[in-house]
This record gives sequence, structure tokens and C-alpha cells, in this order.
Amino acid sequence: MESRPDILCIGSVLWDVIGRTPRSMAVGHDVPGRITRVPGGVAMNIAMALCREGMRPSLLTVLGRDAPGQELASAAKALGMDTAHVTWSEDLPTDQYMAIEAENGLIAAVADAHSLERAGDAILAPLIDGRLGSAERPHSGIVAVDGNLTEDLLSRIADSPLFAQADLRIAPASPGKAGRLLPLLRHPAGTLYVNRIEAGLICDDRFPSARHAAEALVARGARRALVTDGAAPMAEASAAGVLTAVPPQVVVTRVTGAGDTFMAAHIAAEARGLTGIFALERALGVTAAYISETE
Repeated sequence: MESRPDILCIGSVLWDVIGRTPRSMAVGHDVPGRITRVPGGVAMNIAMALCREGMRPSLLTVLGRDAPGQELASAAKALGMDTAHVTWSEDLPTDQYMAIEAENGLIAAVADAHSLERAGDAILAPLIDGRLGSAERPHSGIVAVDGNLTEDLLSRIADSPLFAQADLRIAPASPGKAGRLLPLLRHPAGTLYVNRIEAGLICDDRFPSARHAAEALVARGARRALVTDGAAPMAEASAAGVLTAVPPQVVVTRVTGAGDTFMAAHIAAEARGLTGIFALERALGVTAAYISETE
């Protein structure tokens, strides 16, 4: 019998098709570069980063019974993930994501996560039927949730007894979906991981720094909020106060998955017993290595 997973990753698991160029781009530009197809999606990115940190995540998501879905499941198993609780669909295709990255950052992206949205709460069945928990004995471990879930489902997760004892770690799917996370601010054991722009969208405000953004999220009800701001100082806020940390300065070669990598590295650091600034600095170091790595 396989061991119990260290963490549940609930959300999008899909194929990332990424075009990258070392040149600066604007709308309409046609430049040489490289195109890759790799496993992605917020839940998958977090799970992959957790595997690199020596943890064993379990995926709660939906995959189509198509060739891309079978290939994704095989890739996840090869990386060390538990896929026993994946929901398989006969009629929904496996989701995908397409992005263009250039020297001047992310130019454009399209996320096709319609299958995950249509699957709804079916992906939570293992938390109900006793495999990972039940209403009588709710799961009490770490649970990472991503904003690709529908706003209705995220709201139900915030109030559901199935998650009442969970250490909930929350990530947006993109700035455009950051507002979906608002209901999760009321979870009594939630930790929110966002960037400064996403924090502004959640709070319907603009913040001059990560510190201001983190403080505002806590004021809105978040138990704990971690806010990154690119190369500028990041902040962690809670009722205990505010911590700030400066990311290492590196040459950025990729940005897709950076926030997910930071979240996973921070979770892993705390799982190892690191706290406060030590956990933040560990996570920032791991993220710096990721975004400066040549693929």
C-alpha cells in the first residue's frame, strides 16, 4: 500500500504550450524562439515544485480519457505524484494553456480550463467518500487550492466541513481570476499566495508595495497573506505582524510557474520546520533558481 500523500493539490492539471524568445516583443511581432509543451496548470506546477522539494503530492483534478490526459497522468506518476484520486472524464477533453514569453515578460496567454470548471465538485469525491476524508472525519493535512476552480466551488470550499480542519494554501490562477479567491479569505486556517497586482484585484484597490497589499488582505479577513512583487521586496502579513524579504537578483529566463514555485517552496520549507523569515528566504531562493534556469 502506498503511503499517504504529504499534501493535496486541487485544481488545474493541463498541458502548457509556451513560446519563448530572448527578444523584446509587442503586439504583432513575429520573432524566432523556442516552443515547448510541458505539464502545467497551477495545481500541477505546485505539485511538480513540491516533488523537487522531496514531498509527495496527490492530485485532485479532472483529466480526459484522451491521449493528452493519459500522457499527463504518466508524467505525473514518473515525477512522484499520487494520481489515484484523479477524476477521469469520458466526454471532457484534457485542458491546455498557451503563452508567449519574451525578454520584456509575459506577452499574452490563453487558458483553456473549461473541463475543470465543468467537472465542478466531482473532483472532491475522495474527500467525501472516505478515501482522503469525510464529513465526519475531514482531511486535516495541507491542501493547496487554485483559482481555476469556479467561484461557486471556491465559496463552498471556504465554508465546507470537509475543509474545516485543513491547512488551506490558496493560489490564484491568473490576475484575471484573482477575484474568485475572495470567499476563501474567511477560511480560519487559510494562507493566501498572490502577487501585488492580484492583491489589488481582490481588494479592488491599487497598492504601492507588497507590504501594503498584504496588510490590506489581512484587514479584509485573510488569516495570513504572502504577497510577491517581482524583483521588489515581498511581504507576509498576519495578526502577528508583517515580515518583508528581498528576492535574490537574477537574470530572468522564464516566468510561467514562478508564483506556483514560490508557494510550493514555502510550503515545503514550513513542512521542514522553518518559520518566518527563514521560510521566506528559502522560498525566494528556490524561486530565483527556477526563473533563471535555462530549459
